[in-house]
Amino acid sequence: MFDLATRSVGFVSRALEGLRSLRSLRTSQVHLQANMRRAELEGLQFAFYARLTAIIVVSVWLIWLVPWPRDLYYGAYAFGFFLLGYIPYRLRRHRHGEAIKLGFIVLDVALVTAAILVPPPAGLGGDWPIQTRLRGQEFLYVLLLLGEAALTYSPRRVLWTGVSIVVIWSIGVFTVYSLPDTLRFNDAAAEGALTSAAVLDLSFKPAFVSLTAWYTQLVATSLFTLLLTLTVWRSRRTLLNQVEAEVVRADLARYVSPDVAEALSSRGATAFGEPATRIVAILFADIVGFTKLTETLSPERTFALLRSFQERSSAVVFRHGGTLDKYLGDGFMATFGSIGLQPDAPTRALACAFELQEEIERWSRKRSGRGADPLRVSVGVHCGPVTVGNLGGRERIEFTVVGDVVNVASRLEEVTREIGGSIIASEDCIRAAADPAWRARFRSSRHVQLRGRQQGLLVHIASSSPSPGETDRPARKSD
Repeated sequence: MFDLATRSVGFVSRALEGLRSLRSLRTSQVHLQANMRRAELEGLQFAFYARLTAIIVVSVWLIWLVPWPRDLYYGAYAFGFFLLGYIPYRLRRHRHGEAIKLGFIVLDVALVTAAILVPPPAGLGGDWPIQTRLRGQEFLYVLLLLGEAALTYSPRRVLWTGVSIVVIWSIGVFTVYSLPDTLRFNDAAAEGALTSAAVLDLSFKPAFVSLTAWYTQLVATSLFTLLLTLTVWRSRRTLLNQVEAEVVRADLARYVSPDVAEALSSRGATAFGEPATRIVAILFADIVGFTKLTETLSPERTFALLRSFQERSSAVVFRHGGTLDKYLGDGFMATFGSIGLQPDAPTRALACAFELQEEIERWSRKRSGRGADPLRVSVGVHCGPVTVGNLGGRERIEFTVVGDVVNVASRLEEVTREIGGSIIASEDCIRAAADPAWRARFRSSRHVQLRGRQQGLLVHIASSSPSPGETDRPARKSD
């Protein structure tokens, strides 16, 4: 089975896989960053649409609440707010897109603060003192900017927005507080002790400004910013862990069977592979006459032949829920029910064996059509109790199965050359499948004496030709 060409190809294959694994380690971080960048861009796009929805809702509310023509004044602010969101949205893929967004956040806070504190021109009505604009609930509109920042999956933007609100709103409050006509507690207290009635009377005067509301706004904004920042950071970490697990699982699946990669990712390396005994179906497959077939082939063509065979055969194994235990030069070993309990493992193994033969026959016809040598594959299937788990040293371990069932399946694949047929399955496997239809698919049965075993074994033999009704079946598209 293993001639010089095969060993050379195996060495080259392992070397190439080693280089790929090193490259994979370097590119995993690139993949993570790219996925996170994509998530941020999607979050920024979603935030823009949420912002647009908020602008429409607030505009409709102002049209209903504010009399004409004063609503035109606030409509101009709404349009400006739209522009401040649209420009960074259009520049989101710019190399300085993050700095642009942070700069426009400052402009957002400044615009909303101005809309709240700056009264409309006298010609549009509303001649109340400017100090009264600090007494409403309009400050809540500023906090909406924190909600928008939270939609972008960026804790930095949330924190930057909160700091901008605290600073710019404080500047606005102190500007109004410092006006000459502003009434303050300190000024009134300097003239004498204030009674409760005097404090109440002062509080109801239009030009009065108290810093107590500002203190409350600062504390609430700071806490809200902190909570949102931690929430977004935690969500980002969760997303990052999911993306990282997906990248690791995808990279790992290139070197081990996908179900092994999935089990490693979900259970962890320490919890996976503890020895256990269970009923497992074993399938061995091998290219018949591979040494003679590759005698006239160059190493490159031999390598290409092996890779094509492995791609086709592994796809068949995975479709039936099998685990690709290992490649064996020009063959492979697959298990069914080794990772987790599969009550129908024998059925899966038998179905895989027949589909594998069909796939190789289609491929062989395709090769013959272009003048290449046809291929045949021999398959041995057995089922029984084995021990599954990790084997190896501290530096390298391998998840595999151990037991007499493995040896018997390997010998069944070998004996196909002696007794004819392409698939040989043991009576134990047919019986475990518990479906009479499987027994009918084998053309004959006989007792065989396997190498290295004292007791004979009843086996069932299937030829490589298609079964009745399959000869006219259209071949599936093959690469």
